[in-house]
Amino acid sequence: MADEDLVLITLDGRPHDPRDPLLHADDLAVLRGDGVFETVLVRDGAACAIELHLGRLRRSAEMIELPEVDLDEWRTAVAAALKQWGAEREGVMRLVLSRGRETTGAAERFEPKLPTAYLSVGPVPERVRKAREHGVSVVTLPRGYSVELAQSAPWLGLGAKTLAYGANQAALRFARRNSADDAIFISTENRVLEGTHSTVLVWRDEQLLTPPHRYGVVPGTTQRALFEVAEKAGLECRYKPLFAVDLILADGLWLLSSTALAARVHTLDGLPKSEPEFAPRLVELVDEATRKIGALRG
Repeated sequence: MADEDLVLITLDGRPHDPRDPLLHADDLAVLRGDGVFETVLVRDGAACAIELHLGRLRRSAEMIELPEVDLDEWRTAVAAALKQWGAEREGVMRLVLSRGRETTGAAERFEPKLPTAYLSVGPVPERVRKAREHGVSVVTLPRGYSVELAQSAPWLGLGAKTLAYGANQAALRFARRNSADDAIFISTENRVLEGTHSTVLVWRDEQLLTPPHRYGVVPGTTQRALFEVAEKAGLECRYKPLFAVDLILADGLWLLSSTALAARVHTLDGLPKSEPEFAPRLVELVDEATRKIGALRG
């Protein structure tokens, strides 16, 4: 990515040259992955479903005890970034909030740490465009914990969208070494959880189904926007416990995310899955949800 293809804004609304350093070497985002983030699609000069993303950013920050998020500050910064990016091209916006620096110098070592907050906008990666157009191949991988863990150990912050993505990236590398594009995590009870960067969506018996949030999965903004639009269109949408076998038996299977939108799973654990007649309609509904739900323009 060329420097001119990246917009960088701090929470005060001030633009920064992407060639200049922004983070300190001891920022806890770097040292510990101690922070939260959001990824937002920018389309036609608007940040799509931004209010859902800001709400999730605030919830994630609360879950890991970051300072209170001022949503108006973020809205102002988002608007500034959109204006600088322009309306002619699609983009990916990232909102990042970390706990800040590990140390602030000897004179300030007893002062409260100030969080680090910024956002950027860059081009949509080619792999994302490919997933939209051609779908993805997926493997199922054990996540290594029970669906009860989020309730029994709330201190883990399961369900928060944090910067600690080491396990997700490891799963992606494993999937790609095994000729797949992505992975779906499975609990110790063989329950479906989520994708590495996405929400699992099943089409079965004329219903749209997704795993419940109580399993510790990150609440999907695209899935939530889709359900709102789909229910108004007369479709039944449900949060439902799913077993791994339900992925095989599904009439249709997608990974929903803010940038790839609805990536159809065409291959699951090496087995091809046929495209359902409903697939074009789902793409239309997701596009409609992206345009209508909580967008913000610069």
